[in-house]
Parts: sequence; C-alpha cells; structure tokens
Amino acid sequence: MRAHRINCGYVPLVDSAPLIIARELNFAQEEGLDLQLLKQPSWSALRDLLALGHLDAAHILSPLPIAMSLGLGGLPAQVDALMVLSANGNVIGVSNTLADQMRENGWSGDFLTPSETGKHLIASAGPDLRIGVPFPFSMHSELLYYWLGHLGIDVGNQLDIRIVPPPQMADAIAQGEIDVFCVGEPWGSIAVEQGVAELILPGAAIWAFAPEKVLAARRDWITTNPDLTRRLMRAVARAAKWLGDHDNRMMAAEVLARSEHLDVADDIIDRALAGRLIMRRRAFAQQVPHFLRFHGGAANFPWRSQAAWIASNLAGRMKLDRSQAIQIAKSCFRADLYRDYLSEISVDMPGASEKLEGALVHPEAVASERGELILGPDAFFDGQIFDPNAAG
Repeated sequence: MRAHRINCGYVPLVDSAPLIIARELNFAQEEGLDLQLLKQPSWSALRDLLALGHLDAAHILSPLPIAMSLGLGGLPAQVDALMVLSANGNVIGVSNTLADQMRENGWSGDFLTPSETGKHLIASAGPDLRIGVPFPFSMHSELLYYWLGHLGIDVGNQLDIRIVPPPQMADAIAQGEIDVFCVGEPWGSIAVEQGVAELILPGAAIWAFAPEKVLAARRDWITTNPDLTRRLMRAVARAAKWLGDHDNRMMAAEVLARSEHLDVADDIIDRALAGRLIMRRRAFAQQVPHFLRFHGGAANFPWRSQAAWIASNLAGRMKLDRSQAIQIAKSCFRADLYRDYLSEISVDMPGASEKLEGALVHPEAVASERGELILGPDAFFDGQIFDPNAAG
C-alpha cells in the first residue's frame, strides 16, 4: 500500500518529540503515512506556511491556532488544535548579572518559588524588563503576563517584550539585547551551558499543567482529509505514549539529538526529558516536578477550558469581545475529533471536555470512559481558579 505523504512543520525543540518519534520509530509508517518533518527557523515562518497551505499540519504554540482563528497577527486562517503534544516544558532565565543582583537583594535562589523569585526579579531589574519570548501568541507570553501581572507589573506598559527565535535566545542574552527570557528546552539549558544565563523558574511553577504545543492543521484540510487526520492523530498519540515510558528516555534523547532534528548534545535533551535541570553553570541538577509531560493524566487531550483561558487573556489584551473570543477558541480545540479518532486505540477519555482550570493541587481520579484516568495538579501559582463558563 502506498503511504500518503503529510508535510508537517516543526521548530527544533524537545517538545517536538512526539512528531519526531512518530516518524523515526515508524508509528506513522504503520498508519500508512509518509510523515515528512520540515524544520522551520521561527514560529512566524511556520505559521505562514501553514496558513498558505504549504504545510498540512504543524507542531505549534498552543495559543497560535486561537490567535490565527481570531485574525490576530499575520495571515488569518481557521486553524484547529487536534491534540496537545506536550504540557509544560518552558524555563525562565536571566543574565548572570541580573541573577547576582537578585541574590544581593535577598533572593534565595530557590527554583520553585514563583512569588519570591518574581518579586526579586522586579525589584532588581526595575519594571522596564526586556524579555525575550519566541512569539507574541505563545504560552511563554501568557505565563509571563500572568505571573508578573499578578505580582503588580502593568504588563501592558512596563514590559518590553522582544521576539527571539528559540535557537537564538542564548546569543540575545549574551549580547545584552534582553535581560530575561522564557523559552522551551533545550534552549534555556544551552544558555546555561554557554555560561551566559541562569535559570530562575520553570513554567510549571506558574501553571502546573499548561498546554505548551499542539498538533494543528487548517480546518479545511481536516474536513477534506478525515482519514488522514485520524491516522496522523493515532500515530502521534502512540508516539506520545511511547515517550511517557521512562525506560525509553535515553533512546528518545539520542533520536532527538540527531543533526537533522535538534542537533544538540543528547545529555542536554535528556535533562529536559527527565525533568532534572541545571540552573547555572557548574551547579548540581535539580529535579523539577511535572517539568515536561507527553502522556498520562490526559496530557494530550485538547481541553476546551484551556482554550478558553488563553482566549480570555488574549481578548483582554487585544480589546476583543471576550465571550465571542472564548467561543471561537473552544471550537478550535477539537475534543470531538480526539474522542472520535483515538477511542478506537484505547485512549482513556475524560468524561467532560471542560474543567475548572487551576482547581487541582494534588492528583485526582476523575470520571472517564474506562474509569482509569487520574488528572495531575493544574494549579496556578496564586491559587486562582478559572471557570470557562463564567469568563465570558
């Protein structure tokens, strides 16, 4: 049987692993797909290729399908998130000079204290922070706005947000173009390895279960190609399950490290996969709970409540009608297709497609189709709870 070619774009990050593993370990081939992975230099390049139809699908930032569907930035297009590829995985880092200043001002250096760390960051750098993020419509931006906004910064006026492609983040901070960055691995650790930055906080400390990257496609392609969509989702879901097995970690790091993929030393990739990060040069590694998740606890489920949280924030900043933005966002996160296409390979489905975001401090069993689903913590650092049905 002739394999059907699917062109899928990605940016070289550890969280592109489900797509890389789907190709390299033949999960896609077993679904009758010739999965062609096309590495992109930036999120804007990937966005435009997807919108113009040069890509069939893509590994993209979770807020981007929503932003595109709302007509924000670049080429407007109706783009849907078929499934979540990864939860969490971001790091926040600062220049060595700023880290030293924070310590002089009393910062403990604790990597898992978002309130203390944020307050010392603000006090040491002043309100006019120059922050590098990979893209305006990204979970990196959403986490920073949420974190610093709830600590008293006027995020609309006091933050100088600069767009830096992930592989260039270390150079940007080394050259003094930015003071702070939020980026996905391995690029935060690369900055540490080069001796130009210190990691001060994982994204998971701000929101314990943030959807980071999604598998996305244009809605017209999904509608025209339902069988290819189903097969692609099955292949990626099987790859994500494989990645969720800790026994496969070393092999995953070796595959991702190859020059055609991330082209980074496998031991640095392994740190992210294991959640054991080195905060500054010559320091010991520290275990970070829930640092990066590819599988388990409904990590791949496209929760419409998470889409609503993103849309609520975007609407507030961009002066959009909040109720309308939330409804469009919910329609972008295709929980319906996830249920239809993945239940046949025994993926346990939550009983609902929305939940209260931030309500779980500890793992909790929830109603599911097979009765075996345990959701992990999803708390926000400040204890707030987001109700997707009350936000409009």
